[in-house]
Amino acid sequence: MAQNTDWQRAVSWMGKNPLEQENAKRGAAVFQQSCAFCHGKNADGGSEAPNLIRSLLVRHDKNGDLIGPVIEEGRPDRGMPAIRLPANQSADVVAYLHALLSLSDSAGDSGPSSNYSLKLLLTGNAEQGRDFFNGKGGCAGCHTPQGDLAHISAKYPPINLQARFLYPVGTSSAATVTLPSGTVVTGNLMHLDAFSVSVVDSDGWYHSWPVSKVKLTVKDPLEKHHELIHQYSNVDLHNVFAYLETLK
Repeated sequence: MAQNTDWQRAVSWMGKNPLEQENAKRGAAVFQQSCAFCHGKNADGGSEAPNLIRSLLVRHDKNGDLIGPVIEEGRPDRGMPAIRLPANQSADVVAYLHALLSLSDSAGDSGPSSNYSLKLLLTGNAEQGRDFFNGKGGCAGCHTPQGDLAHISAKYPPINLQARFLYPVGTSSAATVTLPSGTVVTGNLMHLDAFSVSVVDSDGWYHSWPVSKVKLTVKDPLEKHHELIHQYSNVDLHNVFAYLETLK
């Protein structure tokens, strides 16, 4: 009941309830029918499935890019079946979850509950996060708390730190392009689609070719991060975040 009071306070603060948006209303109905049995009627978790308001995947979803595949494909390794929804219904569920998250965050930024949303991020076990970092996560193969992660939690606010470890940016993929003549050009990948590839070489020269005319190899330095997004459990995410928060 206390949480509902916070949400009511948030609606008053915002002036408009995001749950009243038409797509969120439709999404709520679909969620109740297809998801609430496991995730709870307010997406706050149940005996069979986690709290989606605390889910880092939900928090960092953009227009269904992360939530959509989970709905469509499920997570069989964690006991979640695929839910075959039409695309419009899946999009409505995404809108509903974002509306719930918006209310939750607004409740956390108002009145005496000013740290509410931050507390949602700091629910993990730092020691278990360190074990994941050094063990099955493979993080220690590239990062060290004495090197690139030294004082990392002092450099970024918690919500930004969370985003950086889940979805790091600013690191270009390296491309190797072999031309029909046998000439090899290497550099930072600037653009790649089904038709063309562009790179900037070490001298700063820009090159572009039709993909069909060259042999291309791309090395993504963030490949392991992308793989981990699909391997993390919700508990793992919170534990790693809690560990990173100790690196002050």
